[in-house]
Amino acid sequence: MADTQYILPNDIGVSSLDCREAFRLLSPTERLYAHHLSRAAWYGGLAVLLQTSPEAPYIYALLSRLFRAQDPDQLRQHALAEGLTEEEYQEKLERVILGSEAAQQHPEEVRGLWQTCGELMFSLEPRLRHLGLGKEGITTYFSGNCTMEDAKLAQDFLDSQNLSAYNTRLFKEVDGEGKPHYEVRLASVLGSEPSLDSEVTSKLKSYEFRGSPFQVTRGDYAPILQKVVEQLEKAKAYAANSHQGQMLAQYIESFTQGSIEAHKRGSRFWIQDKGPIVESYIGFIESYRDPFGSRGEFEGFVAVVNKAMSAKFERLVASAEQLLKELPWPPTFEKDKFLTPDFTSLDVLTFAGSGIPAGINIPNYDDLRQTEGFKNVSLGNVLAVAYATQREKLTFLEEDDKDLYILWKGPSFDVQVGLHELLGHGSGKLFVQDEKGAFNFDQETVINPETGEQIQSWYRSGETWDSKFSTIASSYEECRAESVGLYLCLHPQVLEIFGFEGADAEDVIYVNWLNMVRAGLLALEFYTPEAFNWRQAHMQARFVILRVLLEAGEGLITITPTTGSDGRPDARVRLDRSKIRSVGKPALERFLRRLQVLKSTGDVAGGRALYEGYAAVTDAPPECFLTLRDTVLLRKESRKLIVQPNTRLEGSDVQLLEYEASAAGLIRSFSERFPEDGPELEEILTQLATADARFWKGPSEAPSGQA
Repeated sequence: MADTQYILPNDIGVSSLDCREAFRLLSPTERLYAHHLSRAAWYGGLAVLLQTSPEAPYIYALLSRLFRAQDPDQLRQHALAEGLTEEEYQEKLERVILGSEAAQQHPEEVRGLWQTCGELMFSLEPRLRHLGLGKEGITTYFSGNCTMEDAKLAQDFLDSQNLSAYNTRLFKEVDGEGKPHYEVRLASVLGSEPSLDSEVTSKLKSYEFRGSPFQVTRGDYAPILQKVVEQLEKAKAYAANSHQGQMLAQYIESFTQGSIEAHKRGSRFWIQDKGPIVESYIGFIESYRDPFGSRGEFEGFVAVVNKAMSAKFERLVASAEQLLKELPWPPTFEKDKFLTPDFTSLDVLTFAGSGIPAGINIPNYDDLRQTEGFKNVSLGNVLAVAYATQREKLTFLEEDDKDLYILWKGPSFDVQVGLHELLGHGSGKLFVQDEKGAFNFDQETVINPETGEQIQSWYRSGETWDSKFSTIASSYEECRAESVGLYLCLHPQVLEIFGFEGADAEDVIYVNWLNMVRAGLLALEFYTPEAFNWRQAHMQARFVILRVLLEAGEGLITITPTTGSDGRPDARVRLDRSKIRSVGKPALERFLRRLQVLKSTGDVAGGRALYEGYAAVTDAPPECFLTLRDTVLLRKESRKLIVQPNTRLEGSDVQLLEYEASAAGLIRSFSERFPEDGPELEEILTQLATADARFWKGPSEAPSGQA
């Protein structure tokens, strides 16, 4: 059973992202701006391969080489002509690759790539199955010999130098005497060569920290970021206003120098660029996939405003200050001033990264969010395809809930995403003491509502939410935002904003809560019992909410093991809609207040105890979650793959290239994404991966040598 979650079926669902109408409405200048930003995002997205696993860059290079020589249809016909059956073509990858046109043209290179990544690609060795540090999993944010203790030491070092971890990786080498030497490497175009002074240049040196040598270097992903910068320079020529131009100039500075401070400055201009037709953001953004929770994965998106849905979100923003007062914590735990954000519904043209979310609240820099504000976006065309559900594939619901669920899941999710992003991530204050010793709260009068006492803990200068709460920060914050969405969707004003009243409003509430409860059960797929850890922040968050609501009791939620019509284990989730307000809301209110108080006060010990307590997965009755997890794995539906379009410059016109919703369409979209520099990118990726390959020999084979 344990291995089934790592095996994907050949008939996995594929959907296409539709942005034709949104693109059609763009002016020629807006199209050029969007095109060059998209190119920057796609180039930068290749860095994710180097942030994931040692073999990922080689897999990409191998597949790129394979499909440059033959498109999917040609490869299939070639394989069948070579004597493979249809089934073998789907399952015998080594035979397909080594018998391909690419292998015939360049036998040594293709065989070499296969030998480098083939075995690792299919390995189900426990350590190689999921992300983690040292013996717990695989990651290329850290060398293979790094432990959680190394990660903590490095974070303390970074905090001491006022350096952000977002654009860094950590490499440890052990000298002949067994002493560790650490390299903190910043992502940048520039390396060790002399350059004009910037805030980064003075940091590039050797340090001694708590008895350990640290060296701060830069130049990670340099040739990839060079291509990002070139496209951002071109995009500047088509910027709609000075905010966009200055934003791009700072992003260019950030990626060139390795400066997160420059990226923050760019993000300030981005926040000030209200209501653009073409929206975008790019950089080292989300820290979900760093096992320590501090390093950002490269991400870039380009999208076009959907005016109809955006009008609803604008009305929600207009009501935000009033709705914030409904949240269950004292006013002193809320920001001094609500900085009215942009909130738009966007149709995505490009989203480069490891996945595409339904909504985003950025930037993630705590200091900017507290003092400058933020933006919210809901990705409408992603919601339309990624979360669509067929009745026959709906698991764990009662039959009499299924039709209602299908009818209202989309609308209820619009409401949840809006509340989650705007009033979830957008709410709450962090209590901070700055470098001069000044506090942003009144120590004498602010009272902790959980203890009735004055505030005992806060964030010191240089500390952030991510650095302080590290491994639980992302999931804890997603849980807080999801809980705010559930809590505030009960407010009639919210539902009126989205056009729901009376019985329809009640159905939206019910399906929103039911969806969260079902999601909490489905989340068990992302728990690893052997390592006692969660592999996905949002899933962990939804399981925690399920636990909170189950703890409320009084029959609010029941999970009943059953036997399916196929004779295999199954389960049914039931939510008593008559008890959502009387039982569910008070339970969520208590939980939300505790989450916010512990976050505001930087109480890591209290926060960990609360969150990890609810996140624990055991086989204790009555739920027996470990047994239920086996059922979830048995019934799981693989996540859809999403095919994205490309843009192509033809003279001074930008064309939109769309692809069919199939595996072949997905492959073509990638093959045509880099039509002119495919071979160069393959070489860049393999060279960068090979240069650092020695760092991933495994925790028992610590890299040694000159540090």
